[in-house]
This record gives sequence, C-alpha cells and structure tokens, in this order.
Amino acid sequence: MDPLGARSQFVEVQNLPTWDQPQGVQDEVDGENFLMEEDDQLTNQLYSLESPFPFRQDINSKIVLFNGDVALLNCTAIINTSNETLTDKNPVSDSIHRYSGPELRDELLKLKGCRTGEAKMTEGFNLAARFIIHTVGPKYKAKYRTAAESSLYSCYRNVMQLAKEHAMASVGFCVVSTVKRGYPLEDATHIALRTVRRFLENHGENIETVVFAVSDVEEPVYRKLMPLYYPRSKKEERIGLPLLPADIGNAEGEPVVLERQIRIAEKPGNLEDDSGDDSLESDLGLVGSHAFARMEGDVDKQRKLILQGQMSDAAQQKQHQRNYNRWLCRARAEDLSDIAALKALYQTGVDLCGRTVMVVVGRNIPVTLIDMEKALLYFIHVMDHITVKEYVMVYFHTLTGEHNHLDTDFLKKLYDIVDAKFKKNLRAFYFVHPTFRSKVSTWFFTTFSVSGLKEKVHHIENLQQLFTCILPEQIDIPPFVLEYDSRVSIQIISSGL
Repeated sequence: MDPLGARSQFVEVQNLPTWDQPQGVQDEVDGENFLMEEDDQLTNQLYSLESPFPFRQDINSKIVLFNGDVALLNCTAIINTSNETLTDKNPVSDSIHRYSGPELRDELLKLKGCRTGEAKMTEGFNLAARFIIHTVGPKYKAKYRTAAESSLYSCYRNVMQLAKEHAMASVGFCVVSTVKRGYPLEDATHIALRTVRRFLENHGENIETVVFAVSDVEEPVYRKLMPLYYPRSKKEERIGLPLLPADIGNAEGEPVVLERQIRIAEKPGNLEDDSGDDSLESDLGLVGSHAFARMEGDVDKQRKLILQGQMSDAAQQKQHQRNYNRWLCRARAEDLSDIAALKALYQTGVDLCGRTVMVVVGRNIPVTLIDMEKALLYFIHVMDHITVKEYVMVYFHTLTGEHNHLDTDFLKKLYDIVDAKFKKNLRAFYFVHPTFRSKVSTWFFTTFSVSGLKEKVHHIENLQQLFTCILPEQIDIPPFVLEYDSRVSIQIISSGL
C-alpha cells in the first residue's frame, strides 16, 4: 500500500484518453497521402463501398490504447499471458506477479494449468485490478497457421466472455503472444482488434472500457492497425477499407476455416441452365453496370495509345498500377468465400532460403464450373501481401483432368494484370508431377506469351526432388499427392528390379 499522501503508482483508467478523442494529426495526414496517391475515380469508388468495420463512436469511446504496464491498470480485470502450466517467465507475467504478491503463485497452483486458447480467473490480490484473467496463446508455426489463428482468437474471445459473465466494467489487455511463442506481431494484432470489436458489437453493452496495454515496440503496430477496425470518422473508415486483410473472420471475428464448412449446392451435379433467354438477357444487362466497370475508363483508347507508342514507359507503368489497384480494391470488396473453399491456393512454410512458400493445387480448380474472374480476384487478394518480399510457388499438377487445366489466355491475363512485385519477387515456380503435354504447354507459354518467367520454372518429377528445396515439415501437401507420389515411386522401384 502506498504511504499516506504519496502518489499511487497505479493508473486510473478513467483518466486515460479514449480512442474517440483526438490523437494528433499524423493519421489524418497519412490518410490524405494515401488518397492523393490514387486517381480520382478510385477515390470516388471508396465512397460507395461499405466497410465491415464502420465508424462507431459508441464503440470507440470504450477503447483505450495505453503505452505502459498492464499490471498497473485499475481495471476490473487485467490479462496475464502465460504458458500451459501458468509458470511462464515473460515481462508481463513477471510484472503482474511482482505487484500482486506471493499469494498469486499459490492460487495458480490450484488451477492446475490452462490449455491453449482457454482463460482462467484469479483474484488480483495486491493489484489495483480486482481480478486477473490468465490465458495461453499459441506457439506459432507457419505450417499450422490456421490452428494458431483459431487459438489466438479463442484467447481474446474467452477473456471477453468471462468479463461479460462476471459483469466487469473494464478489461485491460496485454498483447497475448509473447516473443518466445513466435507469433508475428502484426498478424496477432489484427486478430486481437477485430475479436474485441466484434464482441463489443454483439455482446458488449455492459462493458465500459477495454484497454490495450502495449510496449514501445508494439505501439506503432497498434496505432497503424486500429483505424482499420475502429475508424474515428467516415473518412478514416473509407481510407482503411482497402487496407483490411483478406480474412476478417465471421460475425464474431473468428477465423473462417472454409474447408470445414458444409456447402450445399442448389442442384448438385446439374450443369444445365434451364433459365432460358430471359436469364441471359438479365445477366447481359448487368455487364458494365457495376461501379468498377464504370471506373475503368476507355480501355481500348489506352491500348491504342500504347500500340502507337504515344505513352511513355512511366505513363504505362502508372496506368498499369492504377488498373491493378482497381482489381485489388474490387477483390477486397467482393465475397470470394466460394473460391477460398476450393483450397486451391494457400500459404504454407518457407523454403531453404527462408522465402514464403505458396501452394497451388491444380486438381482443386474446377475451371469449367467456377467463375474464373472471381478466381483471378481471389489470387490477387491472397497474394498481394505475400509478394511484397521474395516468395516461391509450388504447383501440384498431380492427377489433374481436362476440366482442371487453366487456359493460356487466362494465365496471360493474370500475368498482365498483376503488379510488378508479383514478377520481381517470384524466385522459383516448382511444377510438380508434370506430364509431357504440360511441359510442352509451359515451354510455349513462357517462351512466346510472357517474359522473365521461363528461367524460374522447374519441373519436379517427385516429392523427394521437391524436398531438396523445401523441407517436408515446411509444406502442407494434399493427401492424394502423397499417395500418388508413393505409388509411382514403388512402381519405378519394382520395374527396376
């Protein structure tokens, strides 16, 4: 207890500025710069899109970003991030134990540990906070990224649920992902901010304050991402919309694992269109009517200028960047869950050089049954943030049929649309289990249709050859590919005996 008349070391949450209060001009300046970089038509387009995280002053007034020690907050409860035995040694836990006193350690022994993603509660003892909620964040491995995301979401969700069940007025969060657990800070921040936002929207009517207590290292990341989930004006909402990540979770903020969802087609197996000419006319009537089509400008005129040599290289690059930005903005605004559910494109681990590995599963692309423009949008959406640094792609051609083969016109269109970083930072394209026909097609495409790709394509006959570039634990391989590769290897060995 503090000596009589001495200033308390604990922090009064009521005296901290909430997120709806002015925080300076830098965010506004950054936003203006972002809009100035885009052409006027793209800026206008942002005004017509609706953000999944709209401006809500009532929610912003409950949010506090605090650079300091969570153990000093006089919230109803503060959060302790620990390990499964609740004995972790990290700066947050050490500080909480120091200020709460020895009784906390004895109390934790009675809890008999805590599973990853769960939350358990104890008294605050000598803290200003009445309670401590202990939670265990996941250990992060790129190969099991989806599981880690779900576990981290559960940490924040379960903490908020305990706060609601015990009628807590205020909650003080630390960053629930210690350095030793290896969770990328920016990825973890996205999950934290959106989970708390969704809970306050759906269940937080009685929660008055949520404090995010951060360190000097964590604060810049939180300040950068908070406007995406807690915009402080309609303008900030519009600026943040194109910057939101591909996965913003479901209505509760929970990561969506699409391959686990049950999807029911209206008429499974029926590929015939019985709707007649009326439906066709209706569809044709929509061509060019959506906002993105209207903002494209006179594409034929632009191409004519390029062919006539009347556009400089700089002007062509600028025009290409604008066109790509329009595709990207559209990709972020459209519902692409049906394409994501195919599990045809996903991120896995890293190669021997530490570069991100992206996997494409040819058999999972039913070219004749899906909207290929949506497939293109999904590719742009997923790959945009990956391609800012060096990466490699692994394409499994294993057991593909005619209905899985991507047409060269589509591939050429994709190659022409994507940003320069896609091409520059692609270091290798591993074509696994190629056929003679696919090798010929690839040679023609890389020789006559596109430039700069031919030397990056490597035909991989079996998985053992692939593992010389990417370790087995760093790549998530579909079971049917493993089975096929094993069967072929046995046949080769048998034929050689």
